[in-house]
Amino acid sequence: MALGDRIAIGALGSALVALALAGWLMLAPIAEGDPGASFDPLAAVPSATAAAHPGGTVVVDVEGGIARPGIVQLPGGSRVADAIAAAGGYSTLADLAAAAAQINLASTLRDGQQVLVPLIGGSSGGSGGSGGGGGGLVDLNSASAEALDALPGIGPVTVQKILAARTDQPFATLEELVERKVMTSSQLEGIRDLVTLG
Repeated sequence: MALGDRIAIGALGSALVALALAGWLMLAPIAEGDPGASFDPLAAVPSATAAAHPGGTVVVDVEGGIARPGIVQLPGGSRVADAIAAAGGYSTLADLAAAAAQINLASTLRDGQQVLVPLIGGSSGGSGGSGGGGGGLVDLNSASAEALDALPGIGPVTVQKILAARTDQPFATLEELVERKVMTSSQLEGIRDLVTLG
């Protein structure tokens, strides 16, 4: 064998040894940590499930035909059914047929959301209908937050006051709304012909 061929083979061998040594050094930390471990380049990539269900909590308001109306705190990614269960489930005053038609129990909760369970004899969702009044009047004792918010001069703050006050005690007269400081007299006059009490 010529001297040049021997030098070429020797150089090739040295290069192969260097490559093998470099590969061993890259995998050495894994081998030292766990002798049976294998290298997985995707191990550090977050899963799609983890990205779809972030951690944290959501705070929601559960009202209407519910055993324990009020605020509940749940893990992020919880469903409407979880909020209803956390509030004690449906009460005997809940209109179960209307609830089944209006509430999507599988819907994912948003922080600050309100879940309103219809009451027996109450209005149907945000339609503005009334179980006790008729004529398309909005029943202040059972209308949805959306129906209340649609009334002229009634904003989100007043809607929350109405919902909280009627949960404590349903309104017997329209004048109670002013007496109980739920709204001003001018607000009441602006909606008097559009509302009823069931």
